[in-house]
Amino acid sequence: MAKYIVSGYIGFDNFGDEAIAGVLVKHLKNIGAEKITLISSNPKKTEYLYGVESTGMFDFLQPLLESDILISGGGSLLQDRTSLRSLFYYLLIIMSALLFNKKVFIFAQGFTPFRTKIGEFLTKFVLRRCTLITVRDVNSWKMLAGWNIPAEIVADPFFGIEIPEVREKHGIGVQLRGCTGLTDEFLDRLAKEIKNRFGDEEVCLISLQDSIDLPVLEKFSGKGLNTKILNNLTVEEAIKEISQLEYLAGMRFHACLAAAMSGVKVMGINYDIKVKTLAQETGFPLAELSGENLDECFDRMISANPYDYKIPEFNCPGLA
Repeated sequence: MAKYIVSGYIGFDNFGDEAIAGVLVKHLKNIGAEKITLISSNPKKTEYLYGVESTGMFDFLQPLLESDILISGGGSLLQDRTSLRSLFYYLLIIMSALLFNKKVFIFAQGFTPFRTKIGEFLTKFVLRRCTLITVRDVNSWKMLAGWNIPAEIVADPFFGIEIPEVREKHGIGVQLRGCTGLTDEFLDRLAKEIKNRFGDEEVCLISLQDSIDLPVLEKFSGKGLNTKILNNLTVEEAIKEISQLEYLAGMRFHACLAAAMSGVKVMGINYDIKVKTLAQETGFPLAELSGENLDECFDRMISANPYDYKIPEFNCPGLA
């Protein structure tokens, strides 16, 4: 039996990353892990949620020394679009594991083109020394193949989540997050389109990371629609709320993914290449932040058959 330590965006109350952590912990328990330690910004809460050990974000050296395998992922950890500091942090954990002669598994990560030469160079240097690399989409695989770094494609771990069956779906939901490029003009156009299509029907506004989502949702709630805001949700509560909807206009990758898996008609909002990739692979329309194709995307969302979405089965890669 092996001892595992997991590095990810854990403890920040981010819906997608917490869901992935839950899938990973469940799998590691199923394969008989002797010990599981999650690196987290909130170790006490993480221990409570997953029933495993947890350590602080900068207290990982001793738990790493006592482990056999480091798992880095899932999500999009190794990228410099958020910040170089974030990339350096996750690379530091991997390089520490390599120095301690530990196995390193890159778990279902997504990769996008780098902004900086130093970020790209260091990521290549580290990846070439990892034991196993799995990626969650074809574009990531092509990118690493261009670097002559072998990788396996697996479905996003979120596909391993159990989705409740809901026979009668109703209503429209909107999931927004703050980001560069999201303008008041787009929010106005989105609200107008919803008003034209759905009248005074209640619109469910869903926050999946309150520190980032809630401010923009509160702003959107003042756009003349009949709205209710759902926030401070657990992973299970968020999935339940999304699965009950008939329609969802969503920005976050895992919001769109949860909706598609639940048989909800989805319209993605293109704030990041990972959402664009998901829309292309799954088959739902993608609205641009310019708002130029909103009308067309609403038409496609409303007329969609969600059973036509391409939903792969998640098979967890060998992590022993």
